[in-house]
Amino acid sequence: MTLELDDDTARLLRALEASPEGERADPDHVARRVGERFARAAWARLAEPGDATAGRLIEALGAVAALDAVIQGSLPVAGEAGLLDPAAFAKGIARWQPRLDKQATLQDLRRALETGTRLIMQGDRCWPGSFADLGPHAPLMLWLRGDPALLQRTSLAVVGARACTGYGAHVTAEITDGVCAADVVIVSGAAYGIDAVAHRTALAAGGKTIAVLAGGVDRPYPSGHAELLASIGREGLICSEMVPGSAPTRWRFLQRNRSIAALARATLVTEAGGRSGSLNTAGHAAELSRPLGAVPGPVTSPASSGCHRLIRDYDATLVTNAVEAQELMGIGVDVALFDLEPETDRPPPLHRRVLDALPLRGARGLNEIVREAGVTREEARGALAELQLLGHVTSAEPGVQVGAEPGWKLSRQC
Repeated sequence: MTLELDDDTARLLRALEASPEGERADPDHVARRVGERFARAAWARLAEPGDATAGRLIEALGAVAALDAVIQGSLPVAGEAGLLDPAAFAKGIARWQPRLDKQATLQDLRRALETGTRLIMQGDRCWPGSFADLGPHAPLMLWLRGDPALLQRTSLAVVGARACTGYGAHVTAEITDGVCAADVVIVSGAAYGIDAVAHRTALAAGGKTIAVLAGGVDRPYPSGHAELLASIGREGLICSEMVPGSAPTRWRFLQRNRSIAALARATLVTEAGGRSGSLNTAGHAAELSRPLGAVPGPVTSPASSGCHRLIRDYDATLVTNAVEAQELMGIGVDVALFDLEPETDRPPPLHRRVLDALPLRGARGLNEIVREAGVTREEARGALAELQLLGHVTSAEPGVQVGAEPGWKLSRQC
């Protein structure tokens, strides 16, 4: 089924495509996609985010036929529609029909064009495949301002308390800066506190960041972040399920969190109290089997009690730095990016014990090294030979004896 649209509306919809298909697609395919795009734009006004009944209906019929079913007030008799629950559909009709307004949808599209907003939906090149994990609760489409290609990049969700402490802000900035150095995109919700620190740090580091909003992408919220969101729109990406001009509500904030968790490869909570909304995002990440990390704080700080609960009761990975955040995501760690000493530079246990047995000044013989280190002569000889090759120890000067055998001394502080 193809939705019949006038030429002006069809041109408007093609102008709003975030990833246009160009000349390669045949006219019938283009017409179907244009109709599907209009229907999904209408559904963005009809259904609240996360409406599973709408998701199942659209999955079964397609957005165009599903919209027609709402207009007609009845389900098609044949096909996959028979798998839908008639009672759930009836309740859906009661929710959706009062919002049916073709002119309002056309106005949404015009407002999007005026504000530099673009549309993206399933099947478009930049659509995040990770949304499929949400099943019928997946977004029906996204309204975007910025670079849609960032939706395909490896990303980390960094979330936390609005009323963050200096400690929370500091550790968030440290981790975000290090992760951005590894070319990871930072995803957050543009709220006050931890979200803002994560976004600002990513921008300052020359990295990329995505802000997922609970209202329209053309409606800065909170209003105090208008300048920050403008910067994200220029340098990164702002996205939302809500039509332009929509106001955020508590329900939309909670549903926005599911999109943050689904979009990112992993979610990191850097500071959160026991009632922080970021714990909702963490819950969505856990439900989706996404890696979940939390940064510990002082045990006396209520601002970190939520993080401690995630670590203690929900098996969140304890994260203290950017290297551990990258490990949480399951991607390779380049320690040179983080100015940290690689694990391979740490002496193995046997080397450490032999080094500890040597005096800071002077030399010590093999028998005494064996006794002090608690190792066998063979282990001591092998370790000393390796340490000598590494430049950590040297033999005492020729002729200098410690007891009946040559001594060993440190060549530099180890």
